[in-house]
Amino acid sequence: MTSSTSSTSSPDPARPLRTTRSAGSPASIIRRDLHESWSVSVTDGPAPFVIQDVPATVPGTFLTDLLAAELIPDPYLDRHEHELAWSGEVDLSYTSTFDWSPSGADRVDLVAAELDTAATVLLNGQHVATVQNQHRSWRFDVTALLREGENVLEIRFASPLRTARENTEVLGDLPVVGNDLPYNAIRKMACNFGWDWGPVLVTSGISGPIGLEEWSAARLAEARPQITVEGSTGRVSVQTLLETAERSAAPADGSSAGLAAGPSADPMEATEHTEPTEHTERTGHTDDTGDTEYTVRLLVNAPDGSIVADASARATDSSAQLEAAVADAQLWWPRGYGEQPLYDVRVELRDAEGALLDSQEHRVGFRTAGAVEEPDEIGTSFTVVVNGAPILAKGANWIPDDCFPSRLTGEDYRAAVADAVDAGMNILRIWGGGLYASEELYALCDELGIMVWQDFAMACAAYSELEPLRSEVIAEAREHIVRLAWHPALVHWNGSNENVEGYYHWGWKDMLPEGQGWGNAYYTEIFPALLAELDPSRSFTPSSPYSRPMVDQPRHPDHGTVHNWVAWASEDDNDYTRYRDTIPRFSAEFGYQGPANWATIARALTERPLEADSEAMLSHQKAVGGQDKLRRGMAPHLPEVDGFEAFHFATQLNQARALICGIGHYLSYWPRCGGTIVWQLNDCWPVTSWAAVDGDRRRKLLWYALRDLYAPLLITVQPRAAGPVVSVVNDRPDPLVGDVRLRRQTLAGQVLAEALLELDAPARSAVTLPVPPELLAPQDARDQVLVVEAAGSRCVHFFAEDRDSALVAGAYEASARAVEGGVEISVRATGTVRDLCVLADKVDPDAVAETQLHTLLPGEEVSIRVRTTSSEPPEAYLASTVLMSANDLVT
Repeated sequence: MTSSTSSTSSPDPARPLRTTRSAGSPASIIRRDLHESWSVSVTDGPAPFVIQDVPATVPGTFLTDLLAAELIPDPYLDRHEHELAWSGEVDLSYTSTFDWSPSGADRVDLVAAELDTAATVLLNGQHVATVQNQHRSWRFDVTALLREGENVLEIRFASPLRTARENTEVLGDLPVVGNDLPYNAIRKMACNFGWDWGPVLVTSGISGPIGLEEWSAARLAEARPQITVEGSTGRVSVQTLLETAERSAAPADGSSAGLAAGPSADPMEATEHTEPTEHTERTGHTDDTGDTEYTVRLLVNAPDGSIVADASARATDSSAQLEAAVADAQLWWPRGYGEQPLYDVRVELRDAEGALLDSQEHRVGFRTAGAVEEPDEIGTSFTVVVNGAPILAKGANWIPDDCFPSRLTGEDYRAAVADAVDAGMNILRIWGGGLYASEELYALCDELGIMVWQDFAMACAAYSELEPLRSEVIAEAREHIVRLAWHPALVHWNGSNENVEGYYHWGWKDMLPEGQGWGNAYYTEIFPALLAELDPSRSFTPSSPYSRPMVDQPRHPDHGTVHNWVAWASEDDNDYTRYRDTIPRFSAEFGYQGPANWATIARALTERPLEADSEAMLSHQKAVGGQDKLRRGMAPHLPEVDGFEAFHFATQLNQARALICGIGHYLSYWPRCGGTIVWQLNDCWPVTSWAAVDGDRRRKLLWYALRDLYAPLLITVQPRAAGPVVSVVNDRPDPLVGDVRLRRQTLAGQVLAEALLELDAPARSAVTLPVPPELLAPQDARDQVLVVEAAGSRCVHFFAEDRDSALVAGAYEASARAVEGGVEISVRATGTVRDLCVLADKVDPDAVAETQLHTLLPGEEVSIRVRTTSSEPPEAYLASTVLMSANDLVT
């Protein structure tokens, strides 16, 4: 793994580059994108055809370039992924020319927000740097290498797979989970190497913005914030680090040290052990400013635009510390708990004459936040607390929204966050096997009140603690801690995904030699030290799952966080009711599989007819034994189904039912259980997976179930040792006092017993009420349901599983008519109808049913709106393969 020395490059918070001059004097920074006129060539490796001077998009990857040039098939379709296995084995050259003329600036830097991954940078044939870390940004002083007129910029990328194997020779062969590709030996997005929901599409490229920055005198190398609240006063403390133009940030030869990253470089000796200190990261930014005087100014604007704080300080030794107090600060809250007022912060660097040299702008929110872990009579709690108030965490894990994240747009991020907001979520966990996410995602979470749990980028593997990997991990961690500290949405840092569990439960401890580092130093020493220095205002856990203080039992439900996968992954019994086996303090990862929506599958697979176990379908099912687990998991609940359409609906329905069971159980034990973060919100391609929203951004039946489960009021019937109870989860700011009406009735609607219970549910609480014995079903449970109604909400509890029930087909009358913006379907139940759904994308791939999973009792009516612009007749939505319910599966 090759990393430039600290004098060669320095992390710089990734920001878009553009051909503009910063506001202020002519001495301020000129930023210019270098995104045009790129071409890519394969220079070595097993490419199946000649790839020479193919037009390249920057930011991008070479696979998306080949796709745009129609040189390869879409890897998301059919089995094309497997035809591209060579992509991670080739060396590439990206080349571009650009004109440049001197502007009089003291320095010109080449700034790259992200290089994926093993890259050697050359300008006009001269070596600039050799680097190897997709999780970092890079800055190189190229003043002496530029020439007036035409310039040639070339970035050579070494095969990531070969590089990872070479790194393994230096770092050691450490355990990984998955397909045995050594993703833990290279600082690259781990899921690029495949996952149990993602394809193996190992690619390279200039995956972030790149350009030139021309500046004079000094610039803001970094602005480290501390946003705190003391009483009613908000405080913005910023430590700025300056870089001056008198000292170049790179030696003339652009030398570097570390492991091999170039096509023909040999591994070099690992660098000396380096602790996570200020000197490690910022050599090159802390030289003395000499006689020059610089002033740093901090301005804070309230949400209404008024200036509420203004502070200045003289920079000494290339740094300055500023603090501004904001009286009567408006507090930022998670959605559902209050508003999200955001303050604008501007940091300015000026010279002795007052000329603006550089500036940064950020939006901040005032709040205290973090996960509280406290010993209690059960074990150790795990509760998210914001501004002193316990928050019931209701959310999902977020993975990269595309296997090629460089092609994601602001619209994509807004849609992703909307999927969370519309489902009633208040937290997203940015999972550690992907990338640190785009600024756009965090900014949207700030605006919309979605809390962020942020993993460091380490997942499902043992990681070497040797150099140079160690210093690269430290460098990327420092960069992103500082970058993300501005965001009020970020409430919790997590050191790794399942790595401690892997050590203690997956056999790594027995595989590794005594004293072998496996990453624990990152989780228990390095990351905590960095956070104490750079961002002490948020909580941290070394891993997830993690059971403090019983660290050798990371699955312990009474302590900290758990990942409950037994309900899905068990080879013997993966009945989703196994979620009820334990009562976790916090469930940070759990889920159940279901296929993508119909239109997504139909686009991804060209085979006809579609078949559940065809070679093409199984290529889009990455879980080991996944289809068998789908069938085995349905067996206790649904009858055997025949044909792909029934299989598709049944498995999507069973996925939704699984999370209804799991989340209903967990939340009924609030505050003992502090919340749920399901696996997962989204997909990166068309696949059968645990996602609520599929790879074509269609909301699955699970998403609609989550919207009901994460509503402010949730009523369910839960089993208890002493008998069934009604659980009322009141996640609202006001107490809920009133009556709970219960009745037991037949599927035909005959009421057999009734009861009235008193409800007193304090604000932000969960209460349980025993079901009176007369409301419990006798032996003819197959024909009866329990109806629970309170505060305008309702739960219909079926005493029998669908496969054993007396549900009948044709238990409703339906009609459809065209309305503005789509179609309205009216349904009147003549018997009990369970989980009525409109699979609208079967008629029009773009059609969306606004509601799903309707359970109707005899005589009840419902209107279901379908948004569509299709000219298909409204009656098409009444077809038996479109308007479907559990009744259809039973009968």
